[in-house]
Amino acid sequence: MEHYTALSPYLKRRFGYKVYKLSLSAGCTCPNRDGTLGARGCIFCSGSGEFAASGSASIPEQLEQAKYILGKKAQGAKFIAYFQDFTNTYGAVSRLKPLFLAAMEPDDVVALSIATRPDCLPEDILRMLSRLRARKPVFVELGLQTVHQASARYIRRGYPLSVFDDAVQKLHALEIEVIAHQILGLPGETAEMMAETTRHLGQLPVDGVKLHLLHILRGTDLAAEYEAGRVKPLELDAYIDILEQCLAVLPPDVVIHRLTGDGAKRDLIAPLWSADKKRVLSAIQKRFEQDGVSREARCAADRLQFSARCGILDLISHRSIFA
Repeated sequence: MEHYTALSPYLKRRFGYKVYKLSLSAGCTCPNRDGTLGARGCIFCSGSGEFAASGSASIPEQLEQAKYILGKKAQGAKFIAYFQDFTNTYGAVSRLKPLFLAAMEPDDVVALSIATRPDCLPEDILRMLSRLRARKPVFVELGLQTVHQASARYIRRGYPLSVFDDAVQKLHALEIEVIAHQILGLPGETAEMMAETTRHLGQLPVDGVKLHLLHILRGTDLAAEYEAGRVKPLELDAYIDILEQCLAVLPPDVVIHRLTGDGAKRDLIAPLWSADKKRVLSAIQKRFEQDGVSREARCAADRLQFSARCGILDLISHRSIFA
């Protein structure tokens, strides 16, 4: 397999320190939930926004709460302020800009990361992001999930591929870094179809990719599909096979921000193997070593191990496929 760039060592080289993400909430909702596009959200989304800090707390309070969870690991480290839950550009600039500025203000915050939808980037939001980028690096995370229209309809994504492509180009033109999300294991998609999505991302000016395992959580419409026998989650070995195929078609300079994802144990229905983070880590490491994946990939697996120990999820995330 070709060499690829893992997130943790990349951030350390770029910023000169160990860098962790601090998950924050801007208190936003989503056009796929508030009735603008739909009321039930994407089929896999629990809608709980459970992984980010409480939106009722101020941004400085949320930052401190997230650092407290990190514990001793936070000492001497730097941070990315990560607005993670729901659609964090879905609102007025007058409300969002002060939140983002407050998150960027501390000296130990080296960058801002904003999870959103590509159909929620109007011109005034893009201008705001461009001004923020003049202060510190800005990452925008977009949930493509798949290039296949049938799959996009099934998961109720709510926008065509052209909207995603246009958003990536506009952000790139403003020198705003783009991280794209892809789900592996969507019903009806073959390994080659999943690799087609990854290949498409590699042909765009995308700076980073998050690869997620499709998992079923209680309270989602996907859970009903699973219970009806219409969804079969991937087994671990099959997931790693597909993961390697997808990584192989990406340019080596695209940063891999995540290798998989699981759900909170209290909500996870399937696949249950994804809750055993140590087993997942061991399997990924073993396969990487067998197939000659680079040292940086093993660093990614090491970061996964830390995530499993402390509950601060990066390569494996309870909230991974919702951003």
